[in-house]
Amino acid sequence: MATVIFFHSVYGLRSLEHEAVERAQAAGHKAFAPDLYDGLIARSIEEGFEFKDEIGWQTICERAEWALAGLPASTVLAGFSMGAAVAASLWPKREKAAGILFLHGIASIADNARKGLPLQLHLADPDPFEPEEDVASWRQAVAKSGVAAEIFRYPGGGGHLYTDASLSDYDAKAADLTWKRVLSFLDAIDAGA
Repeated sequence: MATVIFFHSVYGLRSLEHEAVERAQAAGHKAFAPDLYDGLIARSIEEGFEFKDEIGWQTICERAEWALAGLPASTVLAGFSMGAAVAASLWPKREKAAGILFLHGIASIADNARKGLPLQLHLADPDPFEPEEDVASWRQAVAKSGVAAEIFRYPGGGGHLYTDASLSDYDAKAADLTWKRVLSFLDAIDAGA
């Protein structure tokens, strides 16, 4: 079984992350989702950004690092939107991570990224928070890094957080396909361990 930690979006720890944990656990994996906002849950994206700014990026990343402290070095680092950036901030210190999973957001590629490291990106197409020129630059960085990246774009009616059934961004078909691919990713990591 793979071990995976899901870092939440700017909204805080909500049903999206709890359901991700439940899906991974039901598939036989160990899964966790820490609360980086210490109980705060945003009612809007604007309020979420206010919480992020009030708490501070350094504190958010420190909380994420503490949450990882007791988990195996091979833990898959996963994040939703802002959580992808949290995962990316920890990646350089977690050289033995078995995989990287970015949902709804691109994030920096670690300078010390291991060649062949499995990475998945799931992104709306278009995504209002990830301009096409940024995605193109990110693809180039991925190619130079040597990680084994799978990049999935989901065109259609869904918005940025299209897997979140509590938001108007939700796209059931794209969400279902995303979760099938995520669980296959975790299964492949488990099989390769």
